[in-house]
Amino acid sequence: MKDPSRRRSGSIILGGSQGSQPTADESLLRHDGHRWSHLDPWRVLRIQAEFVEGFDALKELPPAVSVFGSARMPREDPMYSTAVGLGRGLVDRGFAVITGGGPGIMEAANRGAYEAGGISVGLGIELPHEQAMNDFVTLGIDFRYFFARKTMFLKYSQGFITMPGGFGTLDELFEAVTLIQTGKVKNFPMVLFGRDHWTPLLDWIHDTVARHGFIGEHDVDLFTVTDDPDEALAAMGAPGQFDS
Repeated sequence: MKDPSRRRSGSIILGGSQGSQPTADESLLRHDGHRWSHLDPWRVLRIQAEFVEGFDALKELPPAVSVFGSARMPREDPMYSTAVGLGRGLVDRGFAVITGGGPGIMEAANRGAYEAGGISVGLGIELPHEQAMNDFVTLGIDFRYFFARKTMFLKYSQGFITMPGGFGTLDELFEAVTLIQTGKVKNFPMVLFGRDHWTPLLDWIHDTVARHGFIGEHDVDLFTVTDDPDEALAAMGAPGQFDS
């Protein structure tokens, strides 16, 4: 019988009573009275280790594109097949493919990259219940901390293709676009794939957020919105094109 509490914490697997322990992110963000003054300085070493491990594992990665999307997308959904095609197309254009390493859209993009003989990267994350790395990852790293994982996505990606998804997908999308808007990263193509899914959000951004002056008039133009896989792939440019 599968243990519902089983999960991975970095290189450690927790189950049974151990599986009920708080995740590393939860422990870091929780203020436990005066205990933090004894525990948090030591957590810095674990955080440092995650960055070192990630940088070391990915240091020779060729130009890559990150594909984001829902972990809940069933294999029968046409969007799953589209993501497989995008993963394959990115490899054909000379890119490695990076995802969160989970099921759904992530699995599909990794699958396309794997079947095309390319580098298929999965950056997993510790969750309260185990989300196993999908079978199509050729280079996988499990992280305890979301912020360390996000750094790897942004450091090693030339662009993002964001497919339909939920809160996690939105978090990754807005993290990236905020860095572009503020000039922390430059020349970073952002594709929103699936017009029906993204148009209501973009309408709200344009008609409410931009109209009230909370973002610049041209910030809405940071996205390429499409239903065409070829357009999405073309937006990523050529490997290394946006390095400068």
